[in-house]
Amino acid sequence: MIQNPILPGFCPDPSIIRVEDDYYIANSSFEWWPGVKIYHSKDLRHYEQLPSPLTRMSQLNMVGEPDSCGVWAPDISWDGEYFWLIYTDVKTRTSGFFNTHNYVVKSKDIRGGWSEPVYLNSSGFDPSLFHDTDGKKYVVNMINNFKGILVQEYDPVQECLVGEVKNVFPGTGRNYTEGPHIYHIGEYYYLLMAEGGTSYEHMATMARARSIWGPYEEDTGNPVLTSDVENPEELQKCGHADLVCTQNGEWYMVHLCARPPKGTRQCVLGRETAIQKMVWNEEGWLRLAYGGRFGQWETEEPEGIAEYIFPEEEGKDYGRDDFGRVLDVRYTSLRQPYDSYASLTERPGYLRLYGQESLNSCCNVSMIARRQQARHVQVETSIDFVPTCREQMAGLAYMYDTGNFYLLVKTRDEEYGCPSLDLKIPAKLRLIRSSHFAVDDVITPIAIPENGPLFLRTVTTEDGLHAKFYYSLDGQNFLELAEVPTNILTDEQSEGFTGAHFGMYCHDMTGGRKWADFDYFEILRK
Repeated sequence: MIQNPILPGFCPDPSIIRVEDDYYIANSSFEWWPGVKIYHSKDLRHYEQLPSPLTRMSQLNMVGEPDSCGVWAPDISWDGEYFWLIYTDVKTRTSGFFNTHNYVVKSKDIRGGWSEPVYLNSSGFDPSLFHDTDGKKYVVNMINNFKGILVQEYDPVQECLVGEVKNVFPGTGRNYTEGPHIYHIGEYYYLLMAEGGTSYEHMATMARARSIWGPYEEDTGNPVLTSDVENPEELQKCGHADLVCTQNGEWYMVHLCARPPKGTRQCVLGRETAIQKMVWNEEGWLRLAYGGRFGQWETEEPEGIAEYIFPEEEGKDYGRDDFGRVLDVRYTSLRQPYDSYASLTERPGYLRLYGQESLNSCCNVSMIARRQQARHVQVETSIDFVPTCREQMAGLAYMYDTGNFYLLVKTRDEEYGCPSLDLKIPAKLRLIRSSHFAVDDVITPIAIPENGPLFLRTVTTEDGLHAKFYYSLDGQNFLELAEVPTNILTDEQSEGFTGAHFGMYCHDMTGGRKWADFDYFEILRK
């Protein structure tokens, strides 16, 4: 059996393809850089993370974009020659007008060499690129006001949309029609959609037509997939799905899901990716193989496909990183590449971060992070940092977005805000909380030595609902500072889509780019 979720912790909006014996899943990345996460599998059970396709500012510029904007619902496809990636760069999402710009890039190698983007439209988000059996290509996207699904032909030679743009289906009436994918199977064009909103009422629905232009008839068995909201033991938020057919003719659906701790609606892990085996009924409609409509914790593995574990991937999601010459693909930064503020060469064996703006900023933040993939984890790092004023701080971040985070940081507490190295003014250890931008100290700041390494640790509880923070001066004896709730780091409280992250962080509000050296970064599953 395949255990869900297959991609744990902040892996929403999956799009899947098969190329011969290889499977690839693309996930939304929102404001986290680089854009789009891609995973590779040979058995639909085990995955390796590949380099991201959007690695240049010319492909994706998110500086200044609000929280949970950026890259929404990428779609990965293959036409026999090129891999295609179509994605939305969301500039705003809180007003009556969404600003959603859709682009497409391509590459002959999924691991690199992605093109510069071609602008498509801004009429709605969640675009997909459909390759029909006659060779024609179509862009499919929802309309920004959730009033239906648009289809328009794409000319790969002219690199632009051509011909009529048509609203082919208004939705099933279950609200928030989005995430469209079209499949040409037999005599029908099947339209798979996400509806109900991307929270606990989320679902996947289907319609079909004999022409790509419609008219589409709704599946009377909708929703094809959803969640049992009344049963906290089950997967929640199931929806936003995509289909793949194995080399042996079996069908699977990957979909978004979430795992709030029992009795809560607090998803600190964000939205994740699960998979379900599917079958076609006698009327030609898609159904979950087990016969229900709720996403399951496990599903049947595909027949005739041997288990394949990537040897180099064993244990990489957890463990200690002592920083070599290249950062692992699992690391991520906010809104832009880390090259301008991070170095692995200036002090070999250390990650050096040059301080920029505070974590409240949507522009230039110096932080390199990893997403939280399990409820019960221990995260630890060691820093070498000599601040000269309270406007300089560095340490360990446990954060959701710009307004909701915890910071365990070394700083200084001079009286007048002027830089000083007067040893009478001690360095301080602060545990800072920000909840909806209201910032306060969790504990009274602690005086610590000016020089020498400082070890910082956070441990989340078994249910993930709380976290304990610790510090040490020798790396052996850790002192507990406080236990705090993690509710401010959830999708529900933050009203976002990304889940929580642990990061190495440095800021310098003097503009002097004071640096901090991080000796290692360790994540252990408890």
